[in-house]
Amino acid sequence: MHELRLMCPEHRIEAVSEALDALDVLSVSVEDADAQTDAEQALFGEPGLPPPKEGWQRSRISALFPTEALALEAAGLLKLQDFFADCEVLGVQPVPDEDWVRLTQSQFAPVEITPEFWIVPTWHEAPEQAKQVIRLDPGLAFGTGTHPTTRMCLRWIAKHAPTGARVLDYGCGSGILAIGAARFGASGIDAVDIDPAAVQSTIDNAVANEVQLDAGLPDMAMGTYRVVLANILATPLKMLAPLLCSYVAPGGSLVLAGILERQADELKAAYAPFARLEVSDAEDGWILMTATL
Repeated sequence: MHELRLMCPEHRIEAVSEALDALDVLSVSVEDADAQTDAEQALFGEPGLPPPKEGWQRSRISALFPTEALALEAAGLLKLQDFFADCEVLGVQPVPDEDWVRLTQSQFAPVEITPEFWIVPTWHEAPEQAKQVIRLDPGLAFGTGTHPTTRMCLRWIAKHAPTGARVLDYGCGSGILAIGAARFGASGIDAVDIDPAAVQSTIDNAVANEVQLDAGLPDMAMGTYRVVLANILATPLKMLAPLLCSYVAPGGSLVLAGILERQADELKAAYAPFARLEVSDAEDGWILMTATL
C-alpha cells in the first residue's frame, strides 16, 4: 500500500477529492495543514450545524493506493488538470503493513463512568474495580461512552439508580443510556430513535448485554415515564420541549444532554412553560440539564 500526499487550498479540495474518487483510491482523508499552529482553523462549527467551509485554508490530503505505480499515475494525472492549479504533490511513500483491526481496537479503551461503572469494548477485559459494565463496541450509532454528553447521562443514571422505574430513552442511538438504566434496575424501558439503524443497534446491544428493553421509532413511546432521557442537540431539544415533558410522570425526572454551556439560557426559556431546568453537570464545554416535574 502506498500513500499519495497532496497540499491544496480550500477552493480546490472538492475537485481534487472527486478526482481521486474516480481513480483506484482505497481511501482519502483531509486534515488541516496548519493544525497545532497559530493558523489552525475550526472548520465544523457547532454540533448539528452544517460546516461553514468546504475545507481549511490549507489542507493536506492523504490518498491510499494499492500499489506505488497507481499512486504515481494518480499524481501525474492530477498535475495535468486545470483544477490542480495552486495544489502541490508532496510525495508518494509506502505505508507499513500493519494489523489494522488491532490498531483500530487499540484506540478504544474502557471508559470510566464512575470508579465502579465502566463501558468496555468486547475485546477488552473489564477493570477489576468494575461492578457494573456495559459491553459496547464502536459502530454506526452515536453513543459509545466516549463523548462527555453520554458520560454525564450515565453518571446521572448511576447516581440516581432508577430501580423499578419506567424509563424512556428518546433518541437512543446505540441504546447505551437505556442499557445503563437497565443495569441500575429500571424496568419497562422504551428506547426510540428516528433512525432505523439506531433502533437495530439498540436491539443488538441490548441482546449482547442481556438486558430487557423495547426499541422502535418515536411513535412507540406511550404513556408516562419516571425518567425521560434525551441526549441529542440543543435545537431539536427546544423543539421537543412540549413532547418530552408530556412523557414525564408527576414527580419524574427529565434529563437532557447535547447542550453547550452557552446554550443553557435558551433551553431554560424553551422549557419554562413546562419545567424548571437546571444545570446538574458539566464537562468539556457540555452540560447536563435536569428537571423534576
